[in-house]
Amino acid sequence: MAHSDPEYDDHGADDDEDVVVRGRGGRSMASRPKGRAQATWEAAASRNWELQEGADGSIEGVLGGLEEAGKRKRLLKDTTPLQRGIIRHTLLVLDLSDAMNEKDLRPTRHLLTITYTIAFVREYFEQNPISQLGILGMREGLAIRVSDMSGNPNDHITALKQLRSTEPKGNPSLQNALDMARAALYHTPSHGTREVVIVLGALLTSDPGDIHDTIKACIRDRIRVRIIGLAAQMHICAEICRKTNGGDENYYDVAIDEVDYRQQLMAITTPPVLRSTDTEAQKNNQAALLMMGFPSRIVEEKATLCACHGNLTRGGYLCSRCKAKVCNLPATCPTCDLTLILSTHLARSYHHLFPLRNWSEVSWRRARQKGSTQCYGCLSGFPPVPAQQEVADGAEHDQAFARTKRAEGASESSRYECETCGNHFCIDCDVFCHEVVHNCPGCQSRARLPGAQGDGEANGG
Repeated sequence: MAHSDPEYDDHGADDDEDVVVRGRGGRSMASRPKGRAQATWEAAASRNWELQEGADGSIEGVLGGLEEAGKRKRLLKDTTPLQRGIIRHTLLVLDLSDAMNEKDLRPTRHLLTITYTIAFVREYFEQNPISQLGILGMREGLAIRVSDMSGNPNDHITALKQLRSTEPKGNPSLQNALDMARAALYHTPSHGTREVVIVLGALLTSDPGDIHDTIKACIRDRIRVRIIGLAAQMHICAEICRKTNGGDENYYDVAIDEVDYRQQLMAITTPPVLRSTDTEAQKNNQAALLMMGFPSRIVEEKATLCACHGNLTRGGYLCSRCKAKVCNLPATCPTCDLTLILSTHLARSYHHLFPLRNWSEVSWRRARQKGSTQCYGCLSGFPPVPAQQEVADGAEHDQAFARTKRAEGASESSRYECETCGNHFCIDCDVFCHEVVHNCPGCQSRARLPGAQGDGEANGG
């Protein structure tokens, strides 16, 4: 099979060298022309970690620093408030071809993908409670429907669990998958985003026609495509992602190992930034406001049929417009197409528009100045601050360890400071506050109820 990526073409090189192009259990050797720069995923796969022992001969401290640096790297991202599409319509396309039987991802690519996808579905609706999700599959040159577009995560998880008993077969077809995804997203409202996420394990695509025509149709319908590769980089995948995302090349990447695979999948749960073309399309839209219903839960004495599934239930929610009963929220009324949500769903999507600012690393000098001995969030103890003379003298291994942690992005004192309230937190609270709570405990504890300050001054006077 000819190479589809021009980056891998041999430009007249006489001698080739063998390089490792996979960073997992089953490594494979490939021939690469000398002088060509490594791709990002290839360089990461062949990178070797050098661990330095501590003064006591153990590497526990160094491993702890690497783990802390890994958590910190995952948190450090742009926190600039941007306009994001919090109402998302996403189609997840899974590769169900023969390539998913490979065991370089344990136990197999197929089983690990299903496990990660179930976790992705839960996290997707946790971060995007008013969004919609659908799942498609690619096998034997066809695109199959795994689950319909829905806002209920239980429907998708049930369909994914049934895929565990199926055997991957044939070859995938990116063109058929994109055509089916485009047909499913065509009737979605213009106020939401249209996204397609593809997990591709094969190194080929079996298309019935010209896939470039399908790419042009996706651009015309404002569909954004993101691809996660499990084998190696493909030129056609990079071209699809680049053209459907306004020239941005950051929407296609190859997973190096299981950890990187999960991180790339979970990164999709953050709503994408709206481009200028999306903003212009919204301005041209006649509907300036989006009508939504906020129904209350009811419990009936006798069971009645719900409008969404046709099941007999005693509990549910009545549509604010037509009084049709639905089982769960968020949902779209099957009768009048009104979006039905709870106020908490809207509030949970708000943190994407104003994300919590990144906390800064704390040096030993700053830790000594603040005198922090325990985490403000969980009250776990911090490493004791060394005396000033000890820092001035500085044992060599302590200095080397501190430089290693700073180079990796971790704090040398294992403290992280909120620049707003000035409190110090541990790395676990840093991860929890930025990924789950999306608020700073120190800032929230300083907040006062309306009128509380005035009452205190009046009592004091």
